[in-house]
Amino acid sequence: MNLMILAQRTWNSAVTTTRLCSHVERHHGAPLVVLGLSLIASTAVFAADPLASWNDGPAKQAIVEFVKATTQQGGSQFVSPAERIATFDQDGTLWVEHPAYSQLFYCLSRVPEVVKAKPELASAEPFKTVLSGDRAAMAKLTLDDYLKIAMVTLSGMPTDEFKQQVRAWLAEARDPRWKRPFTELTYQPMKEVMQYLRDNGYKTYIVTGGGQDFVRTYSEEIYGVPAEQVVGSAGATAYVYDKSGKPQLIKQPKVVLNDNDAGKPENIYLMTGRQPNAAFGNSTGDKQMLEYTKAGQGARLVMLVLHDDAEREYAYGPAQALPETKVGTFTQPLYDQAKRDGWTVISMKKDWKKVFAFE
Repeated sequence: MNLMILAQRTWNSAVTTTRLCSHVERHHGAPLVVLGLSLIASTAVFAADPLASWNDGPAKQAIVEFVKATTQQGGSQFVSPAERIATFDQDGTLWVEHPAYSQLFYCLSRVPEVVKAKPELASAEPFKTVLSGDRAAMAKLTLDDYLKIAMVTLSGMPTDEFKQQVRAWLAEARDPRWKRPFTELTYQPMKEVMQYLRDNGYKTYIVTGGGQDFVRTYSEEIYGVPAEQVVGSAGATAYVYDKSGKPQLIKQPKVVLNDNDAGKPENIYLMTGRQPNAAFGNSTGDKQMLEYTKAGQGARLVMLVLHDDAEREYAYGPAQALPETKVGTFTQPLYDQAKRDGWTVISMKKDWKKVFAFE
């Protein structure tokens, strides 16, 4: 239905209800006017589409039917509010992960400052390569190299200082393609799903392979997810006293939670004590979280974002003959498993009317 026609019909309905209530009030009293205004509000909420950035199709239908089935009091698949849990991967599921993870950009930006404090690192790899600015050489760095960089740049400071550093960086940093803050490169359709679920009594958790402390600095402002509902890879902290005797936690170069692959369901249970009713991912790193969610009883919603829109965002897989990638890999076996096991594959190109809010 045309949006203007829908709006006009909603307005006409509201006007008619108001006139009716005013007429009844003259004969039966004011309380019915309150009832009439309540009906107007109800009509307006009903008319709004909570998933406005989604095209009509199987993916949108699956979300709506899941919410209806699990929140309908007395229904066979009703889930009590206390048990309603939905988990979302972040990189590639809630915001852009190409050409590299946002947290990696942050870590690289911190290298000069770290080397300034520890000059001996200037001649050590991989820090020497990063300082050189040679992009070709940096492209050859291994996963172990990046882990070394992460261990150094994400540790050694009080937790409050780390939060300040991340927030300052987010305020200034810009994505290399869109020249916008990384926090603006969130997927509008996925944010609508999160809000739609919350409006229907679900707790939404971010379950990310990225740094738990890093994501917690902006999760509530950007996604509406409080810090305590972020489950991520986490480093150790040490309880110490500063020079004035004030207690504080210092971030340590030691991983205590690896929130990738099987680590995701393990840490979901560790943090929540519950099995999700819904889970959203985009890569092989989310596979076990989706399997764990689907294995539960009752209605389950399991979804994978397929990046197949090179024009509006990126296209990569290598599922469905899309370009191969080392970042956010979505393999053909994962795609086949999704089809076989009843997971819903979200086509960014076909299912989303818009990708970003700024479009």
